[in-house]
Amino acid sequence: MGQQQLLLIVLGVIIVGIAIVAGIQIFETQSEESTKDEIVAHCVNIASHAQQYFKKPAAMGGGNGSFAGYNTNSFQYTKLNSTQNGNYTISAAGANGITILGTPKQGLGYTWRVQTVVSYTNGSHSVQTTIISNQ
Repeated sequence: MGQQQLLLIVLGVIIVGIAIVAGIQIFETQSEESTKDEIVAHCVNIASHAQQYFKKPAAMGGGNGSFAGYNTNSFQYTKLNSTQNGNYTISAAGANGITILGTPKQGLGYTWRVQTVVSYTNGSHSVQTTIISNQ
């Protein structure tokens, strides 16, 4: 009877250990996805601000039909260059398009980045977001 109880205790410990490891892996995966979602959302928010800049006349602090002068400090009431989970830069800003890069903070250990491209052709804007793996 003692061996049977010991076997059940060992089996219970193994099952609990496996459940804890699985829970940690699920949490880490969810945490990375949450960070990815936040960075994508923030890049799209910056893209929206860039479109506002594009449409505003130069006299009102806008680009007057160009993305060329836009940066993450173009709107003085917002701080668009970093959040708790990421840093954001403008890698290319031209007359008809802008590229926004969102990179996770160093300590998070993620090997991807988010690229959002805003372009203006034939009278309409398009926004395309891509997650780029650095591996």
